[in-house]
Amino acid sequence: MKERAPALIAVGLLIALVFGTFWAADYAQRAIAIDPPRRITHEPDSWANDFVMIRTDPAGVAINRLEGTFMQHFPDNDSYEITKAKAIGQQPNSPITIGTSDTAVMDQNGERIVMTGNAHVHRMPGEGRAAMDVTSDVLTIRPDDNLLFTDHPALVVNGNSTMNGKGMRYDNNTRQLQVFSATDVKISGQDSQPGSSTKPDTTK
Repeated sequence: MKERAPALIAVGLLIALVFGTFWAADYAQRAIAIDPPRRITHEPDSWANDFVMIRTDPAGVAINRLEGTFMQHFPDNDSYEITKAKAIGQQPNSPITIGTSDTAVMDQNGERIVMTGNAHVHRMPGEGRAAMDVTSDVLTIRPDDNLLFTDHPALVVNGNSTMNGKGMRYDNNTRQLQVFSATDVKISGQDSQPGSSTKPDTTK
């Protein structure tokens, strides 16, 4: 019996150590507060003054530029809100367009820019075509598709032609312009160019 006593004592100490370790781990887990998962809210996680973003094509040529006096990034939808925004599109073989507005939101991985407040887009003249200006309270630009559109009232001045309407769409690749629910339309024959289209559309 005396020979077995040390072995029994060792087994008892081992069992006590196991239970003691288990109790200490459980106590520590209950004692230390675990932070709940972070709620993702529409709050900025970064910002910058005099913001400038340039996008390039696969060859490294700059095709779009977005700038403003102040920028905030929102992680919940990966959007950028820009104050005093200016968007410049310079796609190859297309006239340069310059858009300005009081504020703008860029989202959808940079594929959409919604310009709000005194929104104005100017298409530079070229290839025998006069300059074009579009003004509205909201204008949406899709830089990669070279598209400009709005569902809001808009004024379009295309050369000597002017069109007022609710809703418009302009494709800078094909030079096709449509103004929906058009009113007060004045189209000049001088602005009709082969391969281009400037027309009101009253079917919508």
